[in-house]
Amino acid sequence: MDELLKVADLRTHFPIKKGLFARTVGFVYALDGISFTLREREILGLVGESGCGKTTAGLSILNLIKPTSGKVYFEGQDISAMNQKQMKEIRRKLQIIFQDPYSSLNPKLKVKDIIGEPLVIYNACNRKEREELVAYLLEKVGLLPEYGHRYPHEFSGGQRQRVGIARALALRPKLIIADEPVSALDVSIQAQIINLLENLQQEFNLSLLIISHDLSVIEHVCDKVAVMYLGKIVEMAPFKAIFTSPLHPYTQALLSAIPIPDPHSKKERILLKGEVPSPINPPSGCHFHTRCDLKKDVCTDVCTKDDPPLRDVQNNHFVACHMV
Repeated sequence: MDELLKVADLRTHFPIKKGLFARTVGFVYALDGISFTLREREILGLVGESGCGKTTAGLSILNLIKPTSGKVYFEGQDISAMNQKQMKEIRRKLQIIFQDPYSSLNPKLKVKDIIGEPLVIYNACNRKEREELVAYLLEKVGLLPEYGHRYPHEFSGGQRQRVGIARALALRPKLIIADEPVSALDVSIQAQIINLLENLQQEFNLSLLIISHDLSVIEHVCDKVAVMYLGKIVEMAPFKAIFTSPLHPYTQALLSAIPIPDPHSKKERILLKGEVPSPINPPSGCHFHTRCDLKKDVCTDVCTKDDPPLRDVQNNHFVACHMV
């Protein structure tokens, strides 16, 4: 498979301004240097707790937020330096599914117009072809074609998310970034949406970047998983390696929090001490050293002084930890 997306040392810092003259007094280090690649027809899961920079990463990759530094290459082109006019043609191949399916849909438009809007903007087809394509996409996401005449408020949360998925598919993109696509939905609906994304990925030959705070959501669909903590990727590996032999202490803690649906099964829970540090003033060295269990036994001064690089320790299993 060819390389479709390459992210190189991407950073997005938001200035903090105060006073009458709006002087910059600091920065929120929302995204503090992430790098990864995504190949054609590959699914990457980007996971981590709230506030770690996952959504900022997705928006920065799409150039909806201008990154502070770093590069984003899509099909070999540096899109991070493009202006809005240059990005318009690229956006045909890059789409996003938003976290809240209701706020991302225009309440004044019928569903058929919401799904067909990208086709109108890009003048992709005539009216008859557009109507046929909208009906086809509604069927593909599990909705009846006649639902196109309804408004968003007439649908349930899961149905609205299906409408958002249909809209993202309208221009036949190569990459879809799904930002917490099931976090606003009932548990009974989450599996349906995840299975739908997996089926559509195979049928439309898509690459997917699925952003989630829940490892169990992406366990069965992703080819590889990247774990984020405080603006950085701390571990990245094929999904099987992440779930069977996690190496970073933060990944181990996340996996220990996944409940097992068996009352007789016992599982050791790793409880992290303290709170997540502020992205305004992140710790020096390894960002995780203030909550790391390893520091009691083997951590040295290097953890508090030097930022560990993300390095390949075994068969494309990347870890950012001095002790691994």
